[in-house]
Amino acid sequence: MPVHQPMTQRQPEQTAGTRAEPIRRTREIEEITNLHLIHPLAGRLVPLFARLRITPNVVSITGLLFGILAAFAYYHYADVRFAITGFVLMIAWHVMDGADGQLARFTHSYSYFGKVLDGISDNVTFLAVYTALATALSARHGEWMYALVALSAVCHAIQSASYEAQRQEYEYLGRGKKPQEPPARDSAEREGDGPLVIRWLFDFLHRLFFTGLSFPTAGIIRKFREAMEAALQRQPGQAALIRQRYRETLAPQLRRWSILSANYRTLGIFVSALFKAPEYYFGFEIIGFSAVLAVLILRQRASYEVLLSLLQLDSSGGSSEPAAGQTS
Repeated sequence: MPVHQPMTQRQPEQTAGTRAEPIRRTREIEEITNLHLIHPLAGRLVPLFARLRITPNVVSITGLLFGILAAFAYYHYADVRFAITGFVLMIAWHVMDGADGQLARFTHSYSYFGKVLDGISDNVTFLAVYTALATALSARHGEWMYALVALSAVCHAIQSASYEAQRQEYEYLGRGKKPQEPPARDSAEREGDGPLVIRWLFDFLHRLFFTGLSFPTAGIIRKFREAMEAALQRQPGQAALIRQRYRETLAPQLRRWSILSANYRTLGIFVSALFKAPEYYFGFEIIGFSAVLAVLILRQRASYEVLLSLLQLDSSGGSSEPAAGQTS
């Protein structure tokens, strides 16, 4: 199938010798292993990829291949050498997953297609690893393992999408960065996108990854948006202060949400494989991570009340200094 230019990233604008630095994700809400390990490693690769004119889409697909290879390794998890190999390949996938976004920002070549492709890479990687482990476990414990892993995968998808929705909302409300949405169906960006079924598929996957699966957080997201929009309407000249209030209140909470990131799942899979008991990982994902998500949503609701109080205080001419302990 031919590749059509509007559905892929533009060619990198930088050439060898460019001094521009890779652009990483928002630091104050970044997960700690991304901040100090994964993204620094990815950042070292980005200038090389730019010089070689490798597109972010190619980096995403390369990362996906690492993820699929990790699945083949984890199928033999009972052998510690394969468990370690699977973990190393998953780390390689994480690095590529960080590099594609950095490269897109570094070369100003981000696209709607690339955003959806990144979501596909994330989900297919874990789906492949889960399927491999389910197959291996079923040979030891019976076919009911498929049901356990399938339920775990559904919980995983919902938990991860909820975390990503919170990150995206923070960027929008706290930094004013609108999320990338599908191009209008009759826009020039749609010309040459390929068959209608391909365009429909990508629009469906975009809605699924970035809206549909994050339904547990939809209510609190709506409340935050309404509160911020009302505050901006009351004080249009205080947009910077209002966004600062939001960041001060939400950044500590978002750092806690990172427990639902892919990094800790990768670590959990590896540790459970070393102990030759991946079934316990899947059980924890169903019960433990679901409980964590419920607690995080409750804390997010409490943060909403704190933010609402701060915004009302500002609108009435109260102190602009945040009260100690309000974001804890």
